[in-house]
Amino acid sequence: MNKPLVGAVFSLLLVGAAAAPSAASAPQGPATQTAVAVNFAGTVALSNCSGSVVRAPGSQPGDPALVLSNGHCLETGFPAAGEVIKDQPSSRSFSLLNASGSRVATLRASKVSYATMTDTDISIYQLTKTYAQIQSQYGISALTLNDTHPVQGSAIKVVSGYWKRTYSCNIDGFAYRLKEGDWTWKDSVRYTSSCNTIGGTSGSPVIDTTTGKVVAVNNTGNEDGGRCTENNPCEVDAAGNVTVRQGINYAQETYTIVPCIAPGNKIDLARPGCTLPKP
Repeated sequence: MNKPLVGAVFSLLLVGAAAAPSAASAPQGPATQTAVAVNFAGTVALSNCSGSVVRAPGSQPGDPALVLSNGHCLETGFPAAGEVIKDQPSSRSFSLLNASGSRVATLRASKVSYATMTDTDISIYQLTKTYAQIQSQYGISALTLNDTHPVQGSAIKVVSGYWKRTYSCNIDGFAYRLKEGDWTWKDSVRYTSSCNTIGGTSGSPVIDTTTGKVVAVNNTGNEDGGRCTENNPCEVDAAGNVTVRQGINYAQETYTIVPCIAPGNKIDLARPGCTLPKP
């Protein structure tokens, strides 16, 4: 995993390996597209990771705002394989950044709405403020989650609120399964090599530079060339073949979150189309 940090010290970093995606799982994007400006507005810094204030396409201004990060960034530690956390009280704080990366506010959670490291690696915090309050008080809008599968070849930026640093690259393809230690993730985004993310970038939004929407959340990469071990994930195809790519980094798709967000920004795992793992 892209290490959560403790103070200035690197702790565990999930970093991964990859095999070439199949044509069926790797749609091709247009050859030329116009990029939109991507900056730090709406990103947050956690104590050990990065994250962002996000909204579903149907979220309303009066809804309690949500912060997206990684499951392995939880203040309570890594969820076990198969574990799902739902509606757990939390008072975690987040430093909200503006476009230039300056901290403009401290936001606070009321609960962990959802978190897991099974099939994906996400944490979703509900905040004590609404989107309208954040907009009126700090002039910051939430980032919108894209509701469709990301596209191979798309230009992306990984925006780290922890480091106040962005990484630019393209979606190289998709890992059918990404295995790291005890955890396995489905249909992970694989970056081209220029997104050489480091510890503390865990939980960063991965933003499509054509739409400005969040298509994934940064989480891992292969540090040392190891095979399927912590800090050295491997890519496993549908036939069980394993490929390792040292120095290549990954993210977890976020379009699967959208069907699970009910009115009022409640995470409802029973909603039609919601495929997130259940407790």
